Amino acid sequence: MPVEPHHPKYAEAFARLLGIMNDLRQQCPWDKKQTMESLCHLTIEETYELSDAILNNNLEEIKKELGDLLLHIVFYSRIAAEQSAFDIADVIHQVCEKLIRRHPHIYGNVQAADENEVKRNWEQLKVAEKAVAGEKALVLGGVPQALPALIKAIRIQEKARAVGFDWDKPADVWAKVEEEINELKSELQNETTANQQEIESEFGDLLFALVNYARFININPETALEKTNLKFMRRFNFLESESRKDGKSLAEMTLAEMDVYWNRAKELGL
Repeated sequence: MPVEPHHPKYAEAFARLLGIMNDLRQQCPWDKKQTMESLCHLTIEETYELSDAILNNNLEEIKKELGDLLLHIVFYSRIAAEQSAFDIADVIHQVCEKLIRRHPHIYGNVQAADENEVKRNWEQLKVAEKAVAGEKALVLGGVPQALPALIKAIRIQEKARAVGFDWDKPADVWAKVEEEINELKSELQNETTANQQEIESEFGDLLFALVNYARFININPETALEKTNLKFMRRFNFLESESRKDGKSLAEMTLAEMDVYWNRAKELGL
């Protein structure tokens, strides 16, 4: 069970990490050379490793990867402190202030009936904050361009929903999915006019509609797809290793022969 937030073990652990980072920046040749830019790709890699650990429900790995990400946060903050820009305390206080500001149903007088209302309030507050800062913010302006396309689609739809641009019920969204399937079929079947760009466009529309439907049935499509990726890999690895034990080569096997191993993997729950 979590202990009380002000328990000294938290301050001791965090101070220990800051002390080690201080030593590394002063004494380690590799750590002394690092910049925010040089760390960036490593941070992205660590984030994906954390995602893998979560999807595998490996708590020991999750703990390890969270530590790696925390190290990166401390590292960036240390570099910024050396430039007299900000330090880790500024980072923590800023996120605390944002959390208090964005949760008026906890720290203010606003009522929030459910999680969807909390999300809508969050997005609306973000837009309002930018307006106060003098920024002419677009609703979708906060969606990072570098996000993977599937995750970006989720964020786009969430932000549009926050300002009321959304479907009313799942059945309406499913009807849109079916419409997009038919439009893709039409492009694929129309041999005289079909072209790759139109097919690509309709395929993209179908994916976007499926992401929308996933949101309505409370499924994260990124997570769902990754779990399917992992399931396929487990079954294919089984197919390859077991057929090899039987002296067979994938390159020489028929699809029907492969299916025997594939179905065995399914029966084993892989």
